[in-house]
Amino acid sequence: MLSVLNVVAPVFVLIGIGYLAVRIRLYPAQGVPGLIVYVNSFATPCLLFRAMIDVDLGAAFNLAVIGPFYLGAFVILALGSFLALGLFKGRPGEAVAVGFAGTFTNTVLVGIPIMHRAYGDEAMPVVYSIVGLHAPILLTVGMFVMELVRRDGGKISGALWQGFRKSITNPILIGIALGLGGNFLGLELTGVADDVTLLLASTVMPVALFGLGAALNEYRLADTWGQALVMTVLKLIAHPLIAWVLMVPVLGVDPAVARYGVLLAAMPAGINVYIFATYYNRAVDVAANTILLTTTLSVLTITGWLLVLG
Repeated sequence: MLSVLNVVAPVFVLIGIGYLAVRIRLYPAQGVPGLIVYVNSFATPCLLFRAMIDVDLGAAFNLAVIGPFYLGAFVILALGSFLALGLFKGRPGEAVAVGFAGTFTNTVLVGIPIMHRAYGDEAMPVVYSIVGLHAPILLTVGMFVMELVRRDGGKISGALWQGFRKSITNPILIGIALGLGGNFLGLELTGVADDVTLLLASTVMPVALFGLGAALNEYRLADTWGQALVMTVLKLIAHPLIAWVLMVPVLGVDPAVARYGVLLAAMPAGINVYIFATYYNRAVDVAANTILLTTTLSVLTITGWLLVLG
């Protein structure tokens, strides 16, 4: 138990420091978006670039782990949307936005720090392979489904193009692509390039966690907290449970490897949940509440998953 607390506590303490810094005005709220942009557009791409340029590709792209992670996410998208449509009587477009709130994982701001602290460098190739595919796959699928069901929807081809455009211009994906290119060519980082990318990569964890905590000041529980709570249960419990069942009993993956994908699936909802909702102006309050609830309650659920997974 003490070893689990040693993994979880520093991460959430730093999130708490970021929250309090803005709350008591020791850090300006207007500076928070800049922190998130820095992490997502500069520091994390450098981290993933460095990781991919040296990675053992056979170990990183383990389809028996990656596949169940994403299949679990699709199940949550469908289940969450149907619950929003049937149980909460939402409109089709709103239902998809609600379902997406339980689908998209915070793989960068929380996932990478927790996974590295929990399982060290050994887990990171698998983690990075999931992170690299995360936004392209889930945003494209989410947009496709949204355009398919909403009454004022545009062309499906337009949604697919938007998803593709967001993917190829995503700095995280660009960092991974450049790293993989260097890996195939057998390049090695040396000199200034090595030093600069290392300095940027080393800032990911503290800045990401502080920035996430600071950003939580923007979210407030509203009248839709019931829907957000249901999405929170799906995100923090159902998604990793589905991933575990598919990986271990069905596909026979070694539990010591399967836990990398399972624990990553247990991370809270990512900020792209809110971006997706505001882009379509559907269920924005549910998205914000889901981010707040999943991030807060994940202190307990991640601890629980670590105890179960080892």
